[in-house]
Amino acid sequence: MAVFCVGNRLMLDEGLGPAVYDELAAGYDFPDEVTLFDVGCMGLDMLEHVNAYDYLVTVDALDGTGEPAGTLFEFAPEDAARHSGAMASLHDLKLVDLFDAATLLGYEAEGRCFGMQVDNMSPAELTVGLTPPVYEALPRLVDTVLACLVKRGVPVRVRATGCLVEPGYQHRMGAQA
Repeated sequence: MAVFCVGNRLMLDEGLGPAVYDELAAGYDFPDEVTLFDVGCMGLDMLEHVNAYDYLVTVDALDGTGEPAGTLFEFAPEDAARHSGAMASLHDLKLVDLFDAATLLGYEAEGRCFGMQVDNMSPAELTVGLTPPVYEALPRLVDTVLACLVKRGVPVRVRATGCLVEPGYQHRMGAQA
């Protein structure tokens, strides 16, 4: 199983995926069969990873949903829009394009995509960080990814305590208690 965290850290809310990666990598221990990826701006080089894993969780910033910044979305890769607009990835290669290319090559993997409506993914200057509504919703997105993994039987442990993440667990930014 792999978790792809997609985004550009230098473009405000476009860095949502890497922010989720940072929280997961810093706060949790995963079994060897789960690999976290900070994939940056996703490209076709990720195809080899689609082939290597049977289940993929993808986290990305979304725009054009019509919902307020910080709204979470969950969908199957095949439900991603094949055009710019609602639930389209902010990258040149959309999630659905990656999975379509993998299918054409005979690669098969199941997966879930998690996204969040952004506030600003095109800052006037390169800017590391997230806008307030996206930052405030970040723990809910981390919880959603953790819940998906736990539901699939992955034993995720809170690094600070060694306790297993169980249904109802709530992520705290930075330090885990």
